[in-house]
Amino acid sequence: MAATGLEVWDKTLQTTNIWLDEIMAEIGPDRQLAWHVLSAVLRTLRDRVPLELAVHLGAQLPLLVRGVYYDQWHPAGKPERMRGLDEFLAGIADKLGGVRPVDPGDATRAVLRTLSRHLDRGQVLKVAGALPQQVREIWPLEDLPPAQGAARA
Repeated sequence: MAATGLEVWDKTLQTTNIWLDEIMAEIGPDRQLAWHVLSAVLRTLRDRVPLELAVHLGAQLPLLVRGVYYDQWHPAGKPERMRGLDEFLAGIADKLGGVRPVDPGDATRAVLRTLSRHLDRGQVLKVAGALPQQVREIWPLEDLPPAQGAARA
């Protein structure tokens, strides 16, 4: 029997839990922290890529995750200017204030790896391409699925 009785909710809960499990495998077994890390990294990405790209990224997220992605979003003045990795990670660290300490670089890599595994390859490459080179360098793009019709190496 379905957990909620609604297929759409059951599916988003299942997918969200898979994502959280993958993040926890890298940052430790704390589901609440994994949720905060996912939220912080996604919101930081959202605020630093062009508006149209941010919306396309949001459309690919599981319904539950999409809610936290768009929560408290004010697109005016976006994207925020960002010069490099330190500034990007500082934004994530700021959003993680009040939770158990976690290295913002480790947190970011965990979420980016999860996005690479589950989102459309082309969308991931577009989002990564809109970020400064230093940020792109920590995105584990080796986890991207192959282009359609290509064999995964």
